[in-house]
Amino acid sequence: MTKTDLSLDHFKLEDTRVTRRYFGKFEKITNHLTKVAATMEAESRLSRADIEAMTRYLAGLNYTFRALAHKYHFSGRWDHAGQLTFDRVDSGFPVYQELLEMANDALQAERHLGTMPDVDTLKDQMVRVIVGEQAIPTKLQFALSHRLYYEELLKGQLFWARNDPQAVWLGNDGDRRHFQVHWAVYDSQVNLPTIYLMDVYDTGRTGLPKDERRWPEAQQHLMAQSLAHLKLLTIAKGFDEDFDDLHPTRLRRFHIGPMYSNAFTRQSGPLREVLEQARAPVGEDWALVWTEEELVAERVEHVKSGWFGTVERQIFALDPFAGQGGETGATRMERSLIMPERPYQALAERDPPGFRDVRKFVVGDRGRVLSYR
Repeated sequence: MTKTDLSLDHFKLEDTRVTRRYFGKFEKITNHLTKVAATMEAESRLSRADIEAMTRYLAGLNYTFRALAHKYHFSGRWDHAGQLTFDRVDSGFPVYQELLEMANDALQAERHLGTMPDVDTLKDQMVRVIVGEQAIPTKLQFALSHRLYYEELLKGQLFWARNDPQAVWLGNDGDRRHFQVHWAVYDSQVNLPTIYLMDVYDTGRTGLPKDERRWPEAQQHLMAQSLAHLKLLTIAKGFDEDFDDLHPTRLRRFHIGPMYSNAFTRQSGPLREVLEQARAPVGEDWALVWTEEELVAERVEHVKSGWFGTVERQIFALDPFAGQGGETGATRMERSLIMPERPYQALAERDPPGFRDVRKFVVGDRGRVLSYR
């Protein structure tokens, strides 16, 4: 791994084995995430609607890493293979630019695939080179990895830099339609996937997702406000004030990461020391932070609108233990740790301050997830 000229925090993976280990680690991590979400549902921390939305994005994250693994499968072995750049200080995830390039490649995937031999043809050609020429078919292997990369992009359903809002109808409360609006971004400031879930009551004439005027405006508004440094209170109040007949009653934001790993990241603090002490085998020397922020409306006020009208405005409950709630801009915030058994044992033995009230999800290769305080 060597530093890039762009940032001291961003590093390129230039060795083939290291690159494959990096993607192998994330393959395990992303596979665990959907199981952790299912455990949260069993604990009644997430609803069925929440799970359906979250699973879509977590599965998409898995597909994104699978595609990038194909793209960089030959980094270090082939001059034109390229190298993955990731943020090894703040997140442990690929940098935002990687997802932008992937989205651009997806637009051209069909054209590229149309000019490339299919998978079976490439494999036959590789066999002939190995048997006939007794050589390693590096160029053909590289072509196959890129074929698989473009095929993965063409399948879709990946986690993109922008995953525009979708509205799911949850039912009616009198003349109010109840929707869950969900969307996600790969935040460019912190290089982390971030998922948003918002409960909205709609008192408009036409249901929100079928409203040709309000729905595009609402989508654009939410995407423009999806920044890690913005508080949930700022996002929710802005939406509430811009749309008189849309009433956000609950807004949640899930930060997936950062990922800590002795082999790849350079974060500091107790978690880094725990991983050093654990001496876990390859593929199990990691811990992932999962943070949930939640903002809930506690009551409604009617404020004057125009000469004679009034509109509803939500009054949100703020965390009473965070300086009037102004510090967090949320009703509550909870951090969890997802980690394999060996790092968890080291964490339990070391018992560093600040981690006792953090929820721990201990994951295993057989799909078992154990939840601890």
